[in-house]
Amino acid sequence: MNNILRLENIFYSVSSSGKGFAKKSVVNILDDINLNINYGEVLGISGESGGGKTTLAKVIAGIIKPSQGKLVWDDGVLSGNSSSNPVQILFQNHGEILNPYRKIEDIINEALKIQKYNSESIKKKKEEILNSLNISTDITKRRGYELSGGEQQRAALARLLAANPNMLILDEPFSAQDVESQLNFLKLFQKINGELKLTMLCVSHDLNILRKLADRIVIIQKGKVVEEGSTEEVFNNPAHDHTKYLLKAKNLSLTLSELKE
Repeated sequence: MNNILRLENIFYSVSSSGKGFAKKSVVNILDDINLNINYGEVLGISGESGGGKTTLAKVIAGIIKPSQGKLVWDDGVLSGNSSSNPVQILFQNHGEILNPYRKIEDIINEALKIQKYNSESIKKKKEEILNSLNISTDITKRRGYELSGGEQQRAALARLLAANPNMLILDEPFSAQDVESQLNFLKLFQKINGELKLTMLCVSHDLNILRKLADRIVIIQKGKVVEEGSTEEVFNNPAHDHTKYLLKAKNLSLTLSELKE
């Protein structure tokens, strides 16, 4: 597979001021991350809370800059999508992406106009996005505050896809959802990846979800990548003690047959 992005020796550090006469210290939130992300894949990132998962997502999205290291994009990404950020990210508080007082249709249209689509192309692209997300025309006529939580998340996704990203990052997209909602959004993300061939990075503490969604999984502990491999490899034959702990904590079976369910 061709790489859409390479992360080379990425560090992200913050200064910790000591109390009294204690000296300031530097804390590495991300510690020498080296990682390849491939075109069209779903890469799952998991690990303990506070381990650096969301910080890594923000570095990739360009929200924060690494203290050291570099992100190397494939040349075609930046040259072919110069009018917008090549990465869009769906945070847990997805409602902030939407202006609660604007119609969803207007929000999507505005994002498409930024991409310099003409009127006919806007209509066609919007239909493609709405169909891929199973969003009805009725929902697009409503305002953000009039939507349920699930409808807001779909509308936020439509806004992000209208920006024509090369990569979509999902930050804990399944948190605070019941099992039925998790299953619905799991199928939705699988559909987006399959139909749009969109590279996706899913940050989640829930390995049970990632084993159904991700092609590969990266495990992060204390800012370091401690394990990386195909979903099958990580679940069938975890190499690192932290991965084994996470799998045991979730009470997950490591059999190949369950992976293929």
